[in-house]
Amino acid sequence: MTARPDDPTGSLLATLAEAGQPERLYKALEDATRGLVGHKLFTLLYVDGQDVARVYSSRPAEYPVSGRKTMGETPWGELVLKRRQPFLGRDREGIRWAFFDHALIESMGLGSVINIPVLYDGEAIGTMNLLDVEHHYAEAHVAPVARLAPLLIPAFLEARAAARAADRNQIR
Repeated sequence: MTARPDDPTGSLLATLAEAGQPERLYKALEDATRGLVGHKLFTLLYVDGQDVARVYSSRPAEYPVSGRKTMGETPWGELVLKRRQPFLGRDREGIRWAFFDHALIESMGLGSVINIPVLYDGEAIGTMNLLDVEHHYAEAHVAPVARLAPLLIPAFLEARAAARAADRNQIR
């Protein structure tokens, strides 16, 4: 079977074997998704109870790594985390529906979003998030990005395990 020229999966799989994980994979995914569908902000979040915690951001000044949001008990959390479905917000109305920090998002000139749940063992363990100008994304953009989400499983499991270990160490 021959890889399609617009399918970065093979090179991303090779990246997993390289030293410098998970940051090396995160940067490669940022670049690959920019080439596939474009974005002005790319973030990765793992699920930690009702919160999502940021492990990667293409714009760390505005959206720093280690930032957290309580999203589990929101309509977005119901859709993406509980029902495990992608969210496509085509415009600012979609951004406002999904995110309490929509004013910051809009101030960055962003008005459309794709959120892809990263699924493992029947649950959403994280999300891959792409944002761009209003009306940039369409339904056809979701599937090419979603195909890349399983590559994040090892990194998100590691991030979650590290956070739980840190929590246990604080309790002692």
